[in-house]
Amino acid sequence: MFVFSFNHIALSVKEVNQSVDFYQKVLQLKEIKNTASNSKTRWLQLTENTQLHLIPRPNAEIKVNKAVHFALATTHFDEFINRLETLNIHYSDWKDTPNKDYIRDDGIKQIYFQDPNGYWIEINNDA
Repeated sequence: MFVFSFNHIALSVKEVNQSVDFYQKVLQLKEIKNTASNSKTRWLQLTENTQLHLIPRPNAEIKVNKAVHFALATTHFDEFINRLETLNIHYSDWKDTPNKDYIRDDGIKQIYFQDPNGYWIEINNDA
């Protein structure tokens, strides 16, 4: 049997600098060195052992839908919502109700918002 740990998420982005700025401003992620290559791909630290890789693909068609997303959990859920509101970043519940959280059947609160390329990000309080 294999044992895995989650290593990274890689996203194709139109404008890598804009995407890095977004993730640093909104999620306060720290940029780390891309140790894989000398490419223009930029890496951000998600957790101690996980990363977000932003791969520049200015001519690529990026298709997204809310079912394809990544989720981050925080114990500061309400504070994070306040941060989104301060930054004027629109968020919604799963059903696309603006500025509303969704409470799952298991009691976990969640919201969704999009990055500059349209990727969906879920924030929940399952920390």
